[in-house]
Amino acid sequence: MMKIVTARDLSREALAEVLARPALESNTELRQTVAGIIAEVRARGDAALLDFARRFDGRAPVNLLATAEERAAAADGLDPELLAAIDTAIDTVGRFHAAGKPQDLSVETAPGVTCQARWQALDPVGLYVPAGSAPLPSTAIMLAVPARLAGCKRIVLATPPNAQGRADAAVLAIAARLNIDTVLVSGGAQAVAAMAYGTASVPRVAKIFGPGNRFVTEAKRQVAESAAGAAQDLPAGPSEVLVIADDSANPDFVAMDLLSQSEHGPDSQAFLVTDSAAFAAAVQESLERLTPTLARADTARIALSHGAILVADDLDQAVTISNEYAPEHLIISTRDPHSLCEAITSAGSVFLGHYTPESLGDYISGTNHVLPTAGWARSISGLSITDFMRRMTVQEATPEGLKTLGPPGACLAAHEGLDAHRLAITMRLDQLAGRSRA
Repeated sequence: MMKIVTARDLSREALAEVLARPALESNTELRQTVAGIIAEVRARGDAALLDFARRFDGRAPVNLLATAEERAAAADGLDPELLAAIDTAIDTVGRFHAAGKPQDLSVETAPGVTCQARWQALDPVGLYVPAGSAPLPSTAIMLAVPARLAGCKRIVLATPPNAQGRADAAVLAIAARLNIDTVLVSGGAQAVAAMAYGTASVPRVAKIFGPGNRFVTEAKRQVAESAAGAAQDLPAGPSEVLVIADDSANPDFVAMDLLSQSEHGPDSQAFLVTDSAAFAAAVQESLERLTPTLARADTARIALSHGAILVADDLDQAVTISNEYAPEHLIISTRDPHSLCEAITSAGSVFLGHYTPESLGDYISGTNHVLPTAGWARSISGLSITDFMRRMTVQEATPEGLKTLGPPGACLAAHEGLDAHRLAITMRLDQLAGRSRA
């Protein structure tokens, strides 16, 4: 179970050790295995995908690509309450992400010189929706909604087959609702390779999005390093949460927030930082009582054993510890969470108050649950609509504009010793001035 540690008793090095994350696994054997899978898919295409499905999943998919009939009928067998929840999530995620869509701009930087920024959707894009211990239709929503809003016309969604050799019905229903007509029923490194390089059935994509296991993560890394491959979205690692709480919080609420991340996997991380020793003990008791009630109790226990409850001198110190750790998810469950949030500089997504569980962001609030882990929240943002787009700049100079900015531009080129750069400007200036260069 989680240990209680007093922050003031720790040196900076000891605190860093308490907050240390597990090393991301990318050993030689993993790299070689994934490289071999990628090479097989590049060489043998669809046949390799089917062979890997038999080897790793114990079965080949009924159809390598889910048929139009499968996608259309998927919703029929689902609970109406689940379908309503899916539609609500599509709506809230759509509302939030649509508000962040960037606009083109045009600026006259000097008389006669106009510079523009134009946003264009990436096309095609690949979406990876995991289905390891359980399918994750919520990830399909988080990936497909911003892709559609960005204007991506061709979307390939890859997801592993279930025991019946088909894609999860909820994932297929989401694909149907968002007009995704290429659903690859394949998972692992082989699915990443198929999207990155293309096969007879699978279009080659420009960028691959979505979380996955260590094979998926390694495959995304390798294809992103290949000139013929596909870019990747953001660094992924084990899930993590840090909770800042004072004694106004509910110990059971906080314990369940810690458990909600711990049940993801044994390498997940969960921390509580509080200014109250009594509250720390109360949360520890809640964890001991609530953990056995979970279906994934054994997994959660292992993850919790890697975390800690830190007792800080005050909430300012709690914020400092959080910023040092840069959590994927940060919950602030205090009397005045908004004032503490103003001081937060490094977090993937923040949840304010006693009634905003992290689970809300995972499914339905509208923000994206594909977030930076492993400390990358110090410099990388969570997935947004702009990740599915690229910005291209455009500039145009009239003769008058060239006369205005040409001379200082030529001066800078001359200082750098780049004669062709300088002459590309001055030759035009000479022509405008009627000067001969003979």
